[in-house]
Amino acid sequence: MDLQAKLAILADAAKYDASCASSGGVRRDSTQGRGVGSNEGMGICHSYAPDGRCISLLKILLTNFCLYDCLYCVNRVSSNVPRARFAVDEVVQLTLDFYRRNCVEGLFLSSGIIRSPDYTMEQVVEVARRLREEHDFRGYIHLKTIPDAAPELLQRAGRYADRLSINIELPTEHSLTRLAPEKDVAAIRRSMARLRVHIDDAKAQVREATAAPVVSLPRAKPARAQPAAFAAAGQSTQMIVGADATDDATILSTSAQLYGAYRLKRVYYSAFSPIPDASSSLPLAAPPLVREHRLYQADWLMRFYGFAADEIASARTGGMLRLEVDPKLAWALAHPERFPVDLNRAPRELLLRVPGLGVKAVDRLLLARRVRRVRSDDLQRLHVPLRKVLPFVVLPDHRPAADAPGALGFADGNRRLGFANANPSIAQQASLF
Repeated sequence: MDLQAKLAILADAAKYDASCASSGGVRRDSTQGRGVGSNEGMGICHSYAPDGRCISLLKILLTNFCLYDCLYCVNRVSSNVPRARFAVDEVVQLTLDFYRRNCVEGLFLSSGIIRSPDYTMEQVVEVARRLREEHDFRGYIHLKTIPDAAPELLQRAGRYADRLSINIELPTEHSLTRLAPEKDVAAIRRSMARLRVHIDDAKAQVREATAAPVVSLPRAKPARAQPAAFAAAGQSTQMIVGADATDDATILSTSAQLYGAYRLKRVYYSAFSPIPDASSSLPLAAPPLVREHRLYQADWLMRFYGFAADEIASARTGGMLRLEVDPKLAWALAHPERFPVDLNRAPRELLLRVPGLGVKAVDRLLLARRVRRVRSDDLQRLHVPLRKVLPFVVLPDHRPAADAPGALGFADGNRRLGFANANPSIAQQASLF
């Protein structure tokens, strides 16, 4: 099979993996005439999957052969799809060629399991090693690691990659056992724990090196020795949404536990896509993509806005996020006793819960009100969406009307905004199975 045909198969096979953001890492570039590439600038280039999602390139699999038979995966061993495999040198050359043509700014490399987890991980790490050591490639590298691989291979991967990721795959151990029997939740979490330890150790070494005095020879320019970085952009994971009947409350609870236990940079959510010759255990259709979007919004609320997972979705609300409104507005409508909020007196924690106010806008408001009382025209200057914010806040020149959503109960607030009280997402999700 020629290289072009391999690329067509293995780039298409990688499109379902969403955990490929390029934020973070150690700054590297070749502006001084040394090396090839840079991990600064515009980041990894993008293409579009057939379902309309934006995906990053150069994003490929080393191979789509796989020993495992995960029911939700198009590359499972029992799947009837064309197979291909890159040699290590081919991936290295493709990355360099695409970079020199200004098509990509880095590499996202994953793989099916061939021969054994250790053998597969050795091949993936060797690609990164050759790029870094033989070609002095300074662009962004993200490696998808194999949970069952030996710890020393994971440690080697962190020396060359900016970010490592291990997919948790599904939100519950029961679902993973049912749909991916060869995968072991305990092994996945052990690997995540090892990566966290290595990342924390590397950061501690950087802090110690920065604090230590610099000793140099007479007349020599002092230079501080830099400790080796280990996956400086951290680790991430991905969960498939809609392949099982798990509700959003459980998904967010699992994400919160992963953030707390392993300090993940991101949890990515990937809406299940129906595959050829699918098992009867899988749903007949894909979940609505807006569900994936709402989970990302809820994840943002947990990471930056101080929300707990059970505040956003819980068994009390049916366990599902509302599809017709964003999670922050849904929380505000469910807690009318917290509104309206006085923008000139409320603490930062409460301001972050006002629909329409983002983190930057809240920080600017706190700075502005140290000088004078904030008024509605100040919100306009901050480019705050007044239509979203004003029904939930009090200002010297504004007080919400008695029938504003922020002054009403849950049912009345929904009617005022034109939404039904019921959560249609519950029935929609149940109908997929």
